[in-house]
Amino acid sequence: MPEYWVIAVQWRLIVAGLLGGYLLGSIPFGYLFTRLAGLGDIRSIGSGNIGATNVLRTGRKGLALATVLADGLKGTLAVLIAMQFGPIAAVSAGMGAFLGHLFPVWLKFRGGKGVATYIGILLGLYPPAVLVFAAIWILVAYLTRYSSLAALLATLATPAVLWSFDKPLLALLFVALTALVYIRHWQNIIRLMAGTESRIGAKKT
Repeated sequence: MPEYWVIAVQWRLIVAGLLGGYLLGSIPFGYLFTRLAGLGDIRSIGSGNIGATNVLRTGRKGLALATVLADGLKGTLAVLIAMQFGPIAAVSAGMGAFLGHLFPVWLKFRGGKGVATYIGILLGLYPPAVLVFAAIWILVAYLTRYSSLAALLATLATPAVLWSFDKPLLALLFVALTALVYIRHWQNIIRLMAGTESRIGAKKT
């Protein structure tokens, strides 16, 4: 097969993976679930975010759980479907799904912060790394009671974990995803530095 044809096929896989992943990732489950439950527009509640943490602010724990599972599952499905066409397609679909969750076209590009979808993508691409992610998250959350800090440190460690498992392509993908997680959590980072970030289990006064 001529080299130019191989390159053309790879580019098609990349574009198809990005687009397919984006469409799946852009399904705004938090928005849909709260609408269907008669709770109105989640974007007008709390932080205005469509993710599970903000859904929890409605007082509906079941909806929040459903949101985190659905947001994770769409990342997993995106990469597993694309994996049938090879690792390049799967990695592209992972990036697409993540961008879709963060910037869904259906909601004027106002999406979630991406942690659940990040974990779902990781689960689909390399499940053992999810165990390390979970261990870091649980340890940090237990010691500090900061959910956001636990997520930030777990995502920060993920590329290094993948590299240590000899998964350089996945490590590169998760460097990009981690950077996006940090960008989306910039307000949490500011509050953490100021000591005003809310802790797990803390009651608001």
